[in-house]
Amino acid sequence: MTRFRAPVWARNPHTQTVLGALRDRGEAGPLTRERVTLADGDFVDLDWLSPAARTRPVVLLLHGLEGSSRSPYITRFLRHCRAVGWNAVVMHFRGCSGEPNRLPRGYHAGETEDLEEIVGLLARRHPQGLCAVGYSLGGSVLLKWLGEHGGTARIKAAAAVSVPFELASAARRLDRGPSRLYQWVLLRWLKRSLTRKAQSHGGDARFLKGLRTFRAFDDAVTAPLHGFRDADDYYRRASCRPYLRHITVPTLLVQAADDPFLMPGCAIAENELGAAVRLELSLHGGHVGFINGGTPWAPRFWLDDRLGAFLGPYIDS
Repeated sequence: MTRFRAPVWARNPHTQTVLGALRDRGEAGPLTRERVTLADGDFVDLDWLSPAARTRPVVLLLHGLEGSSRSPYITRFLRHCRAVGWNAVVMHFRGCSGEPNRLPRGYHAGETEDLEEIVGLLARRHPQGLCAVGYSLGGSVLLKWLGEHGGTARIKAAAAVSVPFELASAARRLDRGPSRLYQWVLLRWLKRSLTRKAQSHGGDARFLKGLRTFRAFDDAVTAPLHGFRDADDYYRRASCRPYLRHITVPTLLVQAADDPFLMPGCAIAENELGAAVRLELSLHGGHVGFINGGTPWAPRFWLDDRLGAFLGPYIDS
């Protein structure tokens, strides 16, 4: 179990999840955008804290579904990085930086080719080393990539937070009880992004209105766009769980047993993890919440300090 302890007022998973997702008053400070053209002609945008700082290690951040460098959990950790003098960069998945990407395909929880391309670019630029942090879907992408590459992964350490290790299980949970609210919000964001993209390419996105669950969306959109037979094929081939045992990079997994995005009792067993992977499972924390103090109007977040403490020895070495 982790050392995280939720205050009495924040032991409800939805309190943790909702407060963690609300935009706080603080900002990460100015970010500098860099557009990277990918091998297939599409692009991803990188948002940098200090793009000119080539002599220091860099922390690569991967956001969750329909997130960006403006997502509150990203903003909080960017503030932490700035405060301790670390350089950091946010990789936006295709179409998540405020502008539709060029190609019909987008991103998904098991798509690792773009990450491999960006890690290669950053590794060449920053010979001092690279660390990475992934949140939710971004954590799934990061862990799958780490497992695929094993000992050849070109990063010093990694951390992943609130990861849906099994995509089919997560889709079922998000279609049950209060978790359906999160499904509704996330699908609304996905439909809005795809509608904007369809309009920019002269397409018709009216069929999206009838997709009311993640399974329906993945069956109609994610799977055919990315070469999967159907949603079940996507969930099976893209889930990161089978890759965890192959990870050799020092990696921290931060999970909450009450995560409303995950089915109860679906925690990863120690024998599924590579020797370099440390799992910290807390009773409370919700989905990317991990509030350990303050008040509902000014919560204090434990997660950034924990990630910083884990990555610090690798960044400062």
